Amino acid sequence: MTRRTTGIVIAAALAAGLGLLAAQKFFAVDAPASPWAAVESAVMYPQPRPLPDFSLRQSDGTALVPGELKGHWTLVFIGFLSCPDVCPTTLAELAQAQKQWASIPEGLRPRLLFVSVDPDRDTPARVGEYAHAFHKDTLAATADIPELERFATALGFVFQKVPGKHFAQNPNDYSMDHSAGIAVLDPQGRLAGLIRPPFQPQTIAADFARLTQATAP
Repeated sequence: MTRRTTGIVIAAALAAGLGLLAAQKFFAVDAPASPWAAVESAVMYPQPRPLPDFSLRQSDGTALVPGELKGHWTLVFIGFLSCPDVCPTTLAELAQAQKQWASIPEGLRPRLLFVSVDPDRDTPARVGEYAHAFHKDTLAATADIPELERFATALGFVFQKVPGKHFAQNPNDYSMDHSAGIAVLDPQGRLAGLIRPPFQPQTIAADFARLTQATAP
């Protein structure tokens, strides 16, 4: 290769590189940013996933079906009323975020759904009393075990009964192992992300206030 040919190749390569940088700059400016690109409190999935049909029983006795979870960002946490630490701690932390959402119009305000996976002991009414003690706006529900398993699996959650040492004599001597994360549903009711512990209430509140504003109709 001659010196003149080498110079031409180098010049062409430089021109191509400059052109690529210019294109990247142009498209970076014009490409719309994802509304959850700056979310710090959750791992947001590249593509939200629709949930299968489900029917839970709310604390007021009405059915909670997929359509009821549309129009808001919704955080879903599963647990049980006899939970000694994780459940009350998580609900107390989320109540701090809920208080910071109070200024958002009710029709758009992010919501929290607490679902008991212990229907043998936790009636819908009791689940409501428990959840509302942390924050009055919390949605509370449960269902039979097959429906709960279907719902939890769709969220990527698991749970199981763990018998105590006196379970044979006392059927209520058991605990429930369950996932400790919080599922994120978008305003279309699709699974959009996951919040893993430890939770930061202020960050959660700020993230979902921004998302609510960015995705409001």
